[in-house]
Amino acid sequence: MAKKQFKSESKRLLDLMINSIYTHKEIFLRELISNASDAIDKSYYKSLTDSSIEFNKDDFYIRISVDENERILKISDTGIGMTKEELDTNLGTIAKSGSLDFKSNNEAKDGVDIIGQFGVGFYSAFMVAETVTVISRAQGSDEAYKWESGGADGYTITSCEKDTAGTDIIIKVKQNTEDDEYDEFLNSYKIKSLVKKYSNFIKYPIKMMMKKSRLKEGTESEYEDYFEDEVLNSMVPIWRKNKSELKPEDYENFYEEKHFGYDKPLKYSHISVEGMTSYNAILYIPSRTPFDFYTKEFEKGLELYSNGVLIMNKCGDLLPDYFGFVQGLVDSADLSLNISREILQHDRQLQFIAKKIKEKIKSELLSMLKNERENYETFFNNFGKTLKFGLYSDWGTNKEILQDLVMFYSSTEKKLVTLDEYVSRMKEDQKYIYYAAGENVNSIAKLPQTELVADSGFEILYLTDEIDEFAIKVLMNYKEKEFKNISNADLDLKQEDEKESSEEDKSIFSFMKEALNNKVKEVRVSKRLKTHPVCLATEGELSIEMEKVLKAMPDSMAGDVHAEKILEINTEHQMFTKIKSFYVDDREKLKKLANVLYNQALLIEGLPIEDPVQYANDVYELIEK
Repeated sequence: MAKKQFKSESKRLLDLMINSIYTHKEIFLRELISNASDAIDKSYYKSLTDSSIEFNKDDFYIRISVDENERILKISDTGIGMTKEELDTNLGTIAKSGSLDFKSNNEAKDGVDIIGQFGVGFYSAFMVAETVTVISRAQGSDEAYKWESGGADGYTITSCEKDTAGTDIIIKVKQNTEDDEYDEFLNSYKIKSLVKKYSNFIKYPIKMMMKKSRLKEGTESEYEDYFEDEVLNSMVPIWRKNKSELKPEDYENFYEEKHFGYDKPLKYSHISVEGMTSYNAILYIPSRTPFDFYTKEFEKGLELYSNGVLIMNKCGDLLPDYFGFVQGLVDSADLSLNISREILQHDRQLQFIAKKIKEKIKSELLSMLKNERENYETFFNNFGKTLKFGLYSDWGTNKEILQDLVMFYSSTEKKLVTLDEYVSRMKEDQKYIYYAAGENVNSIAKLPQTELVADSGFEILYLTDEIDEFAIKVLMNYKEKEFKNISNADLDLKQEDEKESSEEDKSIFSFMKEALNNKVKEVRVSKRLKTHPVCLATEGELSIEMEKVLKAMPDSMAGDVHAEKILEINTEHQMFTKIKSFYVDDREKLKKLANVLYNQALLIEGLPIEDPVQYANDVYELIEK
């Protein structure tokens, strides 16, 4: 029989199908199994309208067989099969989808969820095949036909024998080359792993003869090999089962089986949505931080399935960055996929599902916060930083979602608290949410600046993550209460009005500022210190902690940034007596003392001093004399 040419832009288009659309060769097996599943689905849908056709699900399956010696991989189904005309039309025309036609003609039937749409999946077989042979017998027909092709040169269709309805796809696998490996597709265990990866939840059994070993009868240590028919796929995915059928251990076992983590999840959520956009999902909140979570190598995203067929391992578009810790999957028949079914089109269905998942994650976290406080604190210790990054990113556009989820250590409660809990305890006359930033809770608690606020009976939030103060600055306020850093130059407290500088004090402070070579914007009397001699305050938006964080950025990305520092002196402390004495009797000593006090204030804040040797010498001279 004469060879026919493909009814399309022939070689160039087929080369595109084979070499450009699919990023991984192994995808071909997923495509062929999906086609086989579609063929069985078509037989089922046809039985709904044709009473002469009986559909017994047990009679329908997909079989894979491997012949390593002959380099043959065979995928067979017991589905609807194809006539000679359908072989010519569906396989002879690239991008002609018989499944899409069938779906279009049966839109009125409930449950028509056939996967194939583009008609190119079949041609992915040529990524690994020297030749592809298709033997098919249509349901209700006694005739069978063989379609055969070696690629873009064309194809032939001839009559053949086949005992039952269905389709066999026979692939003659290519030989290995220097650049490409093909032998793996003749390895039964590799095929089994690919079925588990991509087609585990195809609803029909995928069968294969697998080599096994057993103890040889009559011996104690001799083993013999034998072959056993094995179903490779699970068929019914957990997310399509009724929630009432499942127990917590079922979800935990699935979490472990899917390798979402080596921990036990803190919380899981099973979602089933029916409507204009229908989808099923299972979401997990891990109890431990993945080792690479806070690195560039970490890839967020949920597994994406279409009718049980894995489309993407990590669909990042389904999760915002601040919920990137969530593991799990989504299965939907309503998503628009690109021609290779490897990439999503960014359409309203995807956006709708992503929005609903985001809302569900927030509600689950709020539920955990309210009802499982210990678990929530475990979660927050692991992933709280990413929520704070979410607050900071995009200039606070996500604050309505995240502000009730973040927590900070409380000076009075001695534990993590939410902003809502802080505000609920505020005194009637309290104007601000007070906070202090530092490396850790212990160092913050010792800051001189905390004295006045703490003695006034106000709770202080301790900000210990580098991102904390940046997030607070973007948040600006919570429930109409502004945030106030305890190092701010103006705390707006009544006690601040009790201390005023005399003219003599102002002269002393002016001299000290000049002695510090304008390292500080001002030297002034402190209205916040009670027992400590000195501290630093700041003016403007940039605090000392923010300066430290920005300066620690690589390659001076933040530039030469400095907080506007004010050196505050406690005029009630005995050190001020020395200051006044030096101002009258020895102003050179006062210069040294001013630098010592400034450097001490820097050290309290965890900032480096410019000249440690000079600082040590100044201290020694002051002590000696």
